[in-house]
Amino acid sequence: MTRTSSPFLERLAYGPLLCDGGMGTELYARGISYEHCFEQLNLTNPELIKAIHLDYIAAGAQIIETNTFGANRYRLAEHGLERSVHKINRAGAKIAREARDLNETPIFLAGNIGPLGHLLTPLGDVEPSAARAAFREQAEALLQAGVDLFLLETFSDLREIQ
Repeated sequence: MTRTSSPFLERLAYGPLLCDGGMGTELYARGISYEHCFEQLNLTNPELIKAIHLDYIAAGAQIIETNTFGANRYRLAEHGLERSVHKINRAGAKIAREARDLNETPIFLAGNIGPLGHLLTPLGDVEPSAARAAFREQAEALLQAGVDLFLLETFSDLREIQ
């Protein structure tokens, strides 16, 4: 059995990498309210997202995360954007890639995936199979757009991250 490696895993073998900071925190610091759909900014204000990526790269980040933390169908539905999962995730990866391409140092793109924002059954109304489908939809869009790795964060339900 042949095991393929990736540039990310090869680089990781040499030691830790510095990841960027919180996109949501930075957007809020730049005047975007928490009521706004941060992921929609990939479509409506890509230059702001790119500027944040570039600031993190200038600060030494070797991994930048796409602005896609809540870009799954359940969180996007709260803003009427549940049919824009692919479009928003692909735009998030494209913006990060553009920021990376402006630099000569190697930068890895992490497709950021956060929790659904809805509880799984029996405490909530989301069936595990529906959760898997939502995560797959988001991950496939990010992968098609060329991310190097996935970064899953802030999950509080272990069943959801499984």
